[in-house]
Amino acid sequence: MDDVIKVEEQYYILATSSRADDRALVLKHGDTFAVFDRYGDVVPYGLGEQGLYHDGTRFLSRFELRLNRRRPLLLSSTVKEDNELLTVDLTNPDLVSGDSVRIARDSLHLLRSKFLWDGACYECWRLTNHGLSPISSSLDVTFAVDFADIFEVRGMRRERRGQPLPGVVEGQSVTLPYLGLDHVRRQACLTFSRVPEELTATSARFDVTLRPQETAQILVTVACGAAAEPEDFDDAFQRSASGVATARTRRCDVFTSNEQFNQWIKRSQADLRMMTTETAQGPYPYAGVPWFSTPFGRDGLITALELLWADPDLARGVLAYLAATQASAVNPERDAEPGKILHERRGGEMAALGEIPFDCYYGSVDATPLFVMLAGAYFQRTANREFIAGLWPHIERALEWIDRYGDRDGDGFVEYATRSPQGLVQQGWKDSSDSVFHDDGRIADPPIALCEVQGYVYDAKRSASALAAMLGHADRADQLAQQAERLRDRFEAAFWCEDLSTYALALDGDKRPCRVRTSNPGHCLFSRIVSTDRARRLAGQLFDANLQSGWGIRTLATHEARYNPMSYHNGSVWPHDNALIAAGLGRYGLTDAASRLLGDLFDASLFVELRRLPELYCGFPRRKGEGPVRYPVACMPQSWSAASVFLMLEGCLGLSIDAPARRIIFNRPTLPGFLQTIRIERLRVGETTLDLLIERHKYDVSVRALTHPDDVEIVLVK
Repeated sequence: MDDVIKVEEQYYILATSSRADDRALVLKHGDTFAVFDRYGDVVPYGLGEQGLYHDGTRFLSRFELRLNRRRPLLLSSTVKEDNELLTVDLTNPDLVSGDSVRIARDSLHLLRSKFLWDGACYECWRLTNHGLSPISSSLDVTFAVDFADIFEVRGMRRERRGQPLPGVVEGQSVTLPYLGLDHVRRQACLTFSRVPEELTATSARFDVTLRPQETAQILVTVACGAAAEPEDFDDAFQRSASGVATARTRRCDVFTSNEQFNQWIKRSQADLRMMTTETAQGPYPYAGVPWFSTPFGRDGLITALELLWADPDLARGVLAYLAATQASAVNPERDAEPGKILHERRGGEMAALGEIPFDCYYGSVDATPLFVMLAGAYFQRTANREFIAGLWPHIERALEWIDRYGDRDGDGFVEYATRSPQGLVQQGWKDSSDSVFHDDGRIADPPIALCEVQGYVYDAKRSASALAAMLGHADRADQLAQQAERLRDRFEAAFWCEDLSTYALALDGDKRPCRVRTSNPGHCLFSRIVSTDRARRLAGQLFDANLQSGWGIRTLATHEARYNPMSYHNGSVWPHDNALIAAGLGRYGLTDAASRLLGDLFDASLFVELRRLPELYCGFPRRKGEGPVRYPVACMPQSWSAASVFLMLEGCLGLSIDAPARRIIFNRPTLPGFLQTIRIERLRVGETTLDLLIERHKYDVSVRALTHPDDVEIVLVK
């Protein structure tokens, strides 16, 4: 058993110390994001992840503001509910001169406000004198750049780096350039709204004298890029606010009787708005900050599936982007084959130079069937025949990849084994190197057929069959339907473990089942490949105390050889994983179990900053009066975690929308005890919008339309 982690080969995220601050403040817009501490500073401590990043590169690695050369006292800091603006309230400590206090604490109020827009960070400092006498003080800022690639920040070491160029100090601005080994000139340009008393390539000082109740304001802009020129501060803020307002109109709103639950939903909606970047093909949710703020195929597809009933436009953007980047040729260095869907796309110097393969990398086994699944689900949700007709050639190429390249040995199952010397060893959603193993702890040999991937393929073929029939390809529709049923039969025979009441995690290269209890079979409920008689047995296994932590279902049962509640994939709890399981339970009418999972994740949200569920948390058992244990390098926000609440609601309500038939179906809906009512506003079915009220009663749940369109039918199955 090999437990040694080869850092460079596995793209491991190093954690050599704790975070500088567990309550980091995050902003994102487009290809730019920033991580600040609670003071609004960028400090090179802890994991070292703080900074201002653009297109895979950290432009600003230090930015520390001082009041009278001392760190101010923190009053409060937060990111507004819509994620548009970060605000920090600060005041001065006692400033002593000799035996007397020259400036008493709390005399000065310093308000810092920050937002990102179009490759730049905009900041306003407002200093107000609340004392009874005039006060003279200074504002000092120290800054630095390192132009580190995000993979360097994660812990990878490079033999060579590009060359920092001399900084240019001129009037109210400082330009700090860097020439990369890829011959790209990157630069950070800091511009102040007034001329500093002192300005160097590493610091600026402003002297301010204020009468009682007088306020002074200084604006600071840090622009990233090759030759960045920021907009006017007020214009940029208005455009930012307008963009947030426009994004709100794209999806429906959800309100419940529980205000804490509403806060979770609002933060999730705001995080999804912030994480979504407008590409040439439409909106795409980037995966997570700080490590994965870029397009990921699997993450984007699952996020779109989670949010589909509430915001189908996101699915359209994801499908269009992934169709545009679909592989067209065999490229072993990138694990690419014709028809395969993108795993990950990175900017930055290391990707451009090929030091990492992720400039356009295809090493995921599940993104391709998930692409076809989402296409089918999108049509069912929207009845958008024109879009699907245009997408059909890409769907056919994906299906061809599944049959020709995905099934490497012709046994009817889709397997993976990397062909790239730099590629990912494990290529399912649990892609850490130790995530697929046998019951004695031995790592499974490739090629590996994961259980959930077979489910995705089954759903993909059924979905493609329905789309083919809709487009008039009757023979192709029959062929795909027959392939799906044959796969289901083979899957039940090869993966079911009767004595474990669950499906094997995977088949290894010799077709030996990995007989370990994991969360992966829960995804098979979502894809509906599980036979009806086994669905309840599988559900019982998922809720066994060895898998159920009290904060959700663990990725691995506690009695398995590699269980570790602090591991990335072998015992932790992932919100999106639980959401897929909850939705799967709902598809088999097990809505009570889905409701229980929703309660677990809601309880977890009460203990985390801003009600923002992280990428994952540790799988320790729930302890009375305590929250879930944090995972040290988890992304916050993470798109598929933010979207998990919507898919879990879908599972509890047994909700499905049949847009071609103009029908909304609630199959055995349930609500947990902490939710009395749910109000859904502006739910779109085709061109029609309607409002719904869902109420929990003593013995059942009712659904009532608050608006009464004649062309949409509401079906309630009890």
